[in-house]
Amino acid sequence: MIATHENARWTVAVAIAVLSAGCGSSSSSSSTALSSTTTTGLSACSVIGGTIALTTSIVHGTACQQTDSAVVKVNLRDKDNQPTGFCTGTVIAPRAVLTAAHCLVGDTAAVRIFPGIGNEISAASFQALEPASLDVGVVLMSEDLNRTPLRLLVNRDARVGEQAVVAGWGVDEMGFGTVLRAGVTSLTSVTNAGLQTLISPSVSGVCSGDSGGPLLLNEGGVWAVAGVTSATSFGGSCALGSDFFISLRNSGVMSFVFGLVPAAGRQ
Repeated sequence: MIATHENARWTVAVAIAVLSAGCGSSSSSSSTALSSTTTTGLSACSVIGGTIALTTSIVHGTACQQTDSAVVKVNLRDKDNQPTGFCTGTVIAPRAVLTAAHCLVGDTAAVRIFPGIGNEISAASFQALEPASLDVGVVLMSEDLNRTPLRLLVNRDARVGEQAVVAGWGVDEMGFGTVLRAGVTSLTSVTNAGLQTLISPSVSGVCSGDSGGPLLLNEGGVWAVAGVTSATSFGGSCALGSDFFISLRNSGVMSFVFGLVPAAGRQ
C-alpha cells in the first residue's frame, strides 16, 4: 500500500494521498518499486539492519536478505480477519514498529508483522497520528521482534542533496512483492513536514507496499530513520515524478512517536 497524488505541494499532496480511494493498493501491478538504484560506495542492504545484497540491478533495485533486517512487512486485516493489503514498517524499539498512518485507518482492524522469517506476529495495538497530513503511525507488539531497532534522526534537519537510503516490501516492475528491497537516492526538497526525492534513471524510488518504510540518512556514521514513506506523485507509475516522506523532525511527529515509544533511539 502506498498513497499517490499529482499535486507537488507537500501539504496538499499528503492529504490527498491519505484520503484517496484505494490508497494505491498493494495489489497494483502497473508500477515500479524501487525503480532503480545507484550503489557507489554504499551497500543499501547493509544500511537497513546488517543484511547483505542477494542481487543488484540498476533498474530493479537491490533485493536484501530478510532474516535480520529492521525493515519488516506490515500485513493488514479487516474486521472479518480478511487480508486487505500490506505496508512496510521499521522496528524502532524491541516491541514497536514505525509505519504510515494511512495503513492503519479505514478497513484496518488488525495488524500482523512479518519479520522476514518464521510466522507473522499479531500486534497488540496500533495508532495513527492525526492530522492526516502527518502520515505516521505506530504498531505496538506484545512480544519482542528480535530485530536490532533503527534509530530516529531527530537531532538535526535533513539537507537538500543529501544521499538517502529507501527500503520496503513493495511491488516491483512486474507487480510482484513480498521481497525486501533497498536502494539509494538523494533529497530534492526539505520542509518542516516532509522530505522529497525525485525519481530518475540513476536513483531508487518507492511503490505500492512500500508505504510506512524508512528513508534513512547518515549522521555521525550511523544510518537513522529521517522520514516515513507516504506518497508518490504520479499515481499510475512509480518510475516517474517524486516520492514524499513525512519528516521525523516535525514536532508533532516527534511528540507522537516518542509519546508511544519513549525507548526509541535518537540520533
